[in-house]
Amino acid sequence: MEIRPILSSLLRNKTGALLIAAQVALSLAIVANALYIIRDRLALTARPSGVAEESNLFRIGIAPLKDPETPEGELAMQQRNAEILRALPGVTSVAWTNQTPLSQSGWNMGIALKPSQEETTSNSAMYFGPDSIVKTFGLKLVEGRDFTNADIMEVDPDKTQTMGRTAIMSQALAKKLYPNQSIVGKTLYIGIGADAQPIEVVGVVERLQTPWANVGERGELSTILASRRVQGYSMFAVRTEPGQRDRVMKEAEAAVTKTPGQMVIENKTMDDDRFDIYRNDRAISWMLIAVTVLLLLVTASGIVGMATLWVNQRRKQIGVRRALGARQIDVLRYFITENFIITTGGVVAGLLLALALNQLLVSQLELTKLPIGYLAVGSLALWLIGVLAVYGPAWRASNISPAIATRSA
Repeated sequence: MEIRPILSSLLRNKTGALLIAAQVALSLAIVANALYIIRDRLALTARPSGVAEESNLFRIGIAPLKDPETPEGELAMQQRNAEILRALPGVTSVAWTNQTPLSQSGWNMGIALKPSQEETTSNSAMYFGPDSIVKTFGLKLVEGRDFTNADIMEVDPDKTQTMGRTAIMSQALAKKLYPNQSIVGKTLYIGIGADAQPIEVVGVVERLQTPWANVGERGELSTILASRRVQGYSMFAVRTEPGQRDRVMKEAEAAVTKTPGQMVIENKTMDDDRFDIYRNDRAISWMLIAVTVLLLLVTASGIVGMATLWVNQRRKQIGVRRALGARQIDVLRYFITENFIITTGGVVAGLLLALALNQLLVSQLELTKLPIGYLAVGSLALWLIGVLAVYGPAWRASNISPAIATRSA
């Protein structure tokens, strides 16, 4: 088919063609970036926390109605509650801790290689774990060892700000602090200056997310300290046998509240924590899915509407071509080719616009650069929509009778 007559016709009717091309370009720019953001958000909500079998873990917070008068009394209360939880049928492991992954609340401190540094090398979520958090969370130890009883340090915050002397770190944090060598056996510092606290690293776990589920590397910069805080309030991470979690949670709350003078502040599964912390990400994903679908429908409707208008305006021209011997397939191919040219122009402009929009998102939302695959998929989708949308009007045009089409007032 000759392209020159089609181009000549488009140049005589530039407004409609430009409107369709602009609509395609805008749709491609938005759709490609929207699909990428959707994938990014969904991947974020599904990323592993480092905790094995999250559906078998819950946390329970227990507070005294009145704090014990002595540190010994506070420690005894902690020990008593730990024994109550461990005695429940279906419980496989219990660990006192100050925070759990994805819980949205916890400690964060700076880690330095030397106390003389002007700034800390990295921030880290700080998990306190006098019991085996590695066992209870189900973390994968990739280097070094777990804590021993000799590592555990009891810390009374009313007397000292020390947070412990032995640590296990996540692999992400270990590689950030010592990229080219093992961190096990190294002495690091919590904070800088005169108040910097030395800690010895004895182990590295493959992954341990922070309580805040930060985006990127920051979400896995975590440290476990072998220390027990002497305080009235206690949080315990409890691992159960498969399928026993919900029952154990109810029995745990009932058993703890049987002890006079204390109450359960929170009793929450890790599944619930994951659902809550990623609520906004899921909402963004569904919103972008809706916007993408509506935008594609609007684009298709615009192409159909414009193609129908062009057909109606050129009924006489179509009839003359049919009378001169043009076949139905020739008329159909003409309109499809014409729309393909318009769509291609829109796709080219859309690719440039998509890259510009992505650059803005990268600078504002900490996204990575848009992969070429999303541009390819978006372009293919718009080309297909363009062809399918114009097919109906083009088919109707190809079926116009020459006698009817050439009849004019």
